[in-house]
Amino acid sequence: MARDTGILADRAIAALFETGRLTTDKELDRDQIQPASLDLRLGAKAFRVRASFMPGPSHLVSDKLDRLSLHVIDLTESAVLETGCVYIVPLMEHLDLPAGMSASANPKSSTGRLDIFTRVITDYAQEFDKIPAGYSGPLYLEISPRTFPIVVRRGSRLSQIRFRVGHSVLSEPQLLELHVAETLVASSRPNVTGGGIALSIDLKGDEEGLIGYRGKHHTAVVDVDKKAQHDIFDFWEPLYSRGRTELILDPDEFYILVSREAVHVPPHFAAEMTPYDPLVGEFRVHYAGFFDPGFGHAPAGGRGSRAVLEVRSHEVPFILEDGQIVGRLVYEHMLEPPSSLYGTGLGSNYQAQGLKLSKHFRL
Repeated sequence: MARDTGILADRAIAALFETGRLTTDKELDRDQIQPASLDLRLGAKAFRVRASFMPGPSHLVSDKLDRLSLHVIDLTESAVLETGCVYIVPLMEHLDLPAGMSASANPKSSTGRLDIFTRVITDYAQEFDKIPAGYSGPLYLEISPRTFPIVVRRGSRLSQIRFRVGHSVLSEPQLLELHVAETLVASSRPNVTGGGIALSIDLKGDEEGLIGYRGKHHTAVVDVDKKAQHDIFDFWEPLYSRGRTELILDPDEFYILVSREAVHVPPHFAAEMTPYDPLVGEFRVHYAGFFDPGFGHAPAGGRGSRAVLEVRSHEVPFILEDGQIVGRLVYEHMLEPPSSLYGTGLGSNYQAQGLKLSKHFRL
């Protein structure tokens, strides 16, 4: 039975296109609608800007671009976006949300694992990645590659958007009750505080002691639309425990690590990891926070799926220890279960994952 509040599933997202609440400059890609989100596609040009900005309640994004743009890059074929630069790209998708429907955006999993910092912006926005109920207008994506220069083109998909009606976040008592019934994280004593269920870091590693990867500097470009194109060791330095269960995070370095717990998102729910929790340390975890219905769900082939963590320290070195809490998963109700779960015929790249780099790399 459908609820009155919750996250829109794939069928409802498709219906937004049918009713004109969502429009696009180009026919949808076959797999663009995911179980609880829609992938957003880059338009035909990118604006290199002097700095990131917020439009504010009195301005269109285009007003700011007229003042801050340094030059325009044609994305019709392909173009390189350099590290340390900020780009604004108009997206193909446009919104005309009804009064009771809001939305939020997040980088796609592969985007976060490449250390590409992205945020969706709307006209008159006062927050990144938040689209207020009733918003009608264009969408823009701020892109700032942090570790690797990237190749993108018109139609590249770096970000995703979720639509919701009303308030659908589970309370802590509801979260505990769901965990007892469905085992949301593989922990006999789950930590449920701050509105979410905690995840901790695995620094013991696999049978060879591999605990993660650190991004290299001054590498070749990564084409965001091509799978298994690059050798891992040209871009990443493997990290091993060597009998120690701690890791010193160096400022301005980017790490791929993994949670100690397996994660489960039942079909009637969606989850999101808080990207940074100042209560657990001076570092940022998980740029790409959406977990779709069916992630880690055994019937969808996801038994044992762990959360891959994109980690960057702030101003000072920080020591992580095995089992330390690094983030929290917040769960929300779906309005209805999706027609397809994560990992079932949608080209899902990270079901049943352990420590795993993005789809662009091969061993």
